[in-house]
Formats: sequence, C-alpha cells, structure tokens
Amino acid sequence: MLRIEHISKTFNPGTVNEKAALRDFSLHVKPGDFVTIIGSNGAGKSTLFNAVCGSFLTDQGRILLGGKDITFMPEHRRSKQIGRLFQDPMRGTAPNMTIEENLYLASGQGGSFSRIRKKEREMFRDRLALLDMGLENRMNSKVGLLSGGQRQALTLLMATMVPPQLLLLDEHTAALDPGTADKVLRLTKEIVEQSQITCMMVTHNMQQALDLGNRTLMMADGGIVLDIEGEERAGLCVDDLLTRFRVGTGKALDNDRILLG
Repeated sequence: MLRIEHISKTFNPGTVNEKAALRDFSLHVKPGDFVTIIGSNGAGKSTLFNAVCGSFLTDQGRILLGGKDITFMPEHRRSKQIGRLFQDPMRGTAPNMTIEENLYLASGQGGSFSRIRKKEREMFRDRLALLDMGLENRMNSKVGLLSGGQRQALTLLMATMVPPQLLLLDEHTAALDPGTADKVLRLTKEIVEQSQITCMMVTHNMQQALDLGNRTLMMADGGIVLDIEGEERAGLCVDDLLTRFRVGTGKALDNDRILLG
C-alpha cells in the first residue's frame, strides 16, 4: 500500500537553524493496516506526514502509494488519494459554507451547489446521523458556527466520504475535550473498519497507541525506534513502551505531554 524508501529531509541546511527532521527513513504499510505513531516533539511525526502528502519534496528517497511512485507528484494531486485530519479542528472545512455545501465538495461531484439533488441530501443526512451530534438537522448552518468537536467529526466524515487509499490522522483529537475526543475516536475506528481504509494516526497518548489499530511505531530523531504488531504488541503495556524507547534510544522519554497522556 504505502512504501517509503530511505527518505531524508533537512530544513535550513548549512545554517545555524539546520534541522535533520527525517534520517534515511523507510517504512512499509500494508493494505488495511491501522498504524499508531508516538514520539516526542521533533521526532519527525508531522514531517513524515507532510512528506507523504507532498507538502515538500524530500532530499532523497522514494515514496510509493498503491505501487505508484508519487515522490514528485504535487500535493493537490496526492490529496485525491490521501485524506488527512489535523490537530486544529478549524482546518479541513470551509467555515463560510454550509454543512451541506462542505459535504458536496467532499463528495467530488463538482458543479454548482444549486445542482445538489434530493438523493444527495438524503445521503448527507444519513451520514451525518452516524455522528450522533444532531448535525443532520443543521445542514444549512455555516460550518464556522460549529464547535471544535463537531467540526472535527465533520472533517472526518468529509475525508472518508470517498474512501481514500490512505488516511492520515495527525493528533486529530488532541484539541478536543475528553468526552468529545472519545466520540471522535470511536467514529474514527468505526469508519476505518467499515470502509477498510489503510490508516496512520499520530497520538500523544501511549495507551491509545496500544489500544487502537494493529501496529504501533515509536519515533525519535527522525527515525523509527520501535515497530510492533500482532501478539508482541498485544502483550505490551505503557511501561513496556517506555522501557523499549529507553533501550532503543539510550535515553528516557521525557515529553510531559506524552507521559501525562
């Protein structure tokens, strides 16, 4: 599904602000994998997602999606195959458009909003009802009037309305209150399983990283220090992850946000 081969990325090379964000990074994500990723700030998690999405060109290496080399494919073309949710609930939707208009854009129909048919409205309403947030009764409301949790749930729906080859979740519940975050995570799991979407999710919560999906990565200094799945992963607890991080990097994980999460 996704094959990353020896990519590297250094920002501000040759300056006092030089930062090697990815170092000879390789990864193979199989079809149907749900990979959770954890690591301290600066580990390279978001840089990895940006490289896959085409936000910049890597300094070296290749990225293949579904067997096709997308290394030099522009970001806007990759977006047709890759869905992404960000930590900020304000990203991913058009706030001055209605819920219905946002969903129409996400459905890929094209054309004027005046061409939205009754059949499409019914489909949008049914999909919104799955969120259990009452949005099916507010389809003519501007998205900018929604709460952060409502917008993030809507963004999740939009990103998966036409199931992408790959779904990237970049701490997509971190800015939400615990109750709303749990609801969005439950929806994420249901949608990914029902549509059989290959998914990668960055999280700061170590227990969440073990509970969700089928595979867990830990990153540090632009590389992978731990990659576990199957029975090995099922038998691990948070303390085991901390121990393995220390063994893999030679230092203890000292990120308060992760430890307190």
